[in-house]
Amino acid sequence: MKKTEPNALYETENDLPAAARAELIAFINQRLADAVDLQMQLKQAHWNVKGPNFIALHELFDEITDDAREYVDLLAERIAQLGGVARGTVRMAAAGSRLEEYPLGIADGAAHITAVAKALSTFGREARLAIGETSELGDADTSDIFTEISRGIDKWLWQVEAHGQAER
Repeated sequence: MKKTEPNALYETENDLPAAARAELIAFINQRLADAVDLQMQLKQAHWNVKGPNFIALHELFDEITDDAREYVDLLAERIAQLGGVARGTVRMAAAGSRLEEYPLGIADGAAHITAVAKALSTFGREARLAIGETSELGDADTSDIFTEISRGIDKWLWQVEAHGQAER
């Protein structure tokens, strides 16, 4: 069967009910917008960080970008597995992301640490909320994906924040 309507589901033998799949697809597409935005915010930090910790932060932000790219792919592929269409263009992400706009007027490593930590924290919070919401819709597989993402984001948040922390 051909898909003609933008929000119509592709036929699949996936045993989740069509109504649940439609709700899951819309929900995951929201997180996909956040993930695309996060990936590009990390690249913004990677490209523009300056100062004495340049190389360490430049490389760290690039490593986190690689994981964010994997999260984008996990989410987009899950949407397709459920019979939906991933809405992952940059324009769609810009229109739908819940992350705050990345500050353009910063260069100092400490300022980038703060901005990246904020973006990671927001994205991590949304991933944790998604664990419960997708579980309530009967989709343990998507819930597991968000658990994986949440663990990874928490690790990166810890590593980014460690750059700005000193002895207490």
